[in-house]
Amino acid sequence: MIMQEYILTELKDSIAIVYINRTEVMNALNRKLITELGKTITNVRANNGVRAVIIAGKGDHFAAGADIVEMAEQTPHEALAFSFNDVYNMIGQLNIPTCAAIKGYALGGGLELALACDFRICHIDAKLGLPEIKLGIIPGAGGTQRLPRLIGLSRAKEVIFSGEFITAEIALQWGLCDRVTDDDPIKEAETFMGTIIKRPKLALEAAKKSIIFGADSSLKEGLEYEALSFGILFSTYDQKEGMKAFIEKRKPQFKEC
Repeated sequence: MIMQEYILTELKDSIAIVYINRTEVMNALNRKLITELGKTITNVRANNGVRAVIIAGKGDHFAAGADIVEMAEQTPHEALAFSFNDVYNMIGQLNIPTCAAIKGYALGGGLELALACDFRICHIDAKLGLPEIKLGIIPGAGGTQRLPRLIGLSRAKEVIFSGEFITAEIALQWGLCDRVTDDDPIKEAETFMGTIIKRPKLALEAAKKSIIFGADSSLKEGLEYEALSFGILFSTYDQKEGMKAFIEKRKPQFKEC
């Protein structure tokens, strides 16, 4: 376990479990916490032994949003500097799979953190929302951009314009979360990510890069990038081993796992 003031990191079977640890304020996010999270993500990115990341909250909540006490009297310039976009973008651009394990509240900047991950697994009692509108502001760390891409414009507008919370079951129906469990969502995430990291590392990385590229490109550009990535993978050991194992009806032994 690697301990900072507000971020704890545990490595289990090539999966980095990153805990937000500010339980006395329901894991509200302040700038120091986000700075520590950024350092952790930088270290994860440099560690070839880490194959996936799970982000979770200690205690009863994932993260109940940004620390309003710290934000209340900020000037526009200070508010812009306070934005968590730099760190959230780092998470979104990681080459390895990421998953938010959500219990309790995932609100405001907390939900935006979850949105930066590839997957979201929720406890059945979790509550999700972007309540910034009730404070006279709007989401400022990806909420107005990532949420519509995930659940569509109309539903995203409902969440953002109303500021109301939604249940895990509604989030599942809308595609905001991928699984709902009445057990520990961290355990569910470990099982889920444990299956994914058994797949060949280079192919997983290529798949994620292709999806990210395509999301910000035209269909034509995305298809060209996908085809190029597809072709390059035929130069890898894992491609030869995977197809040979399929033909020989045996389990592949991927070199990069």
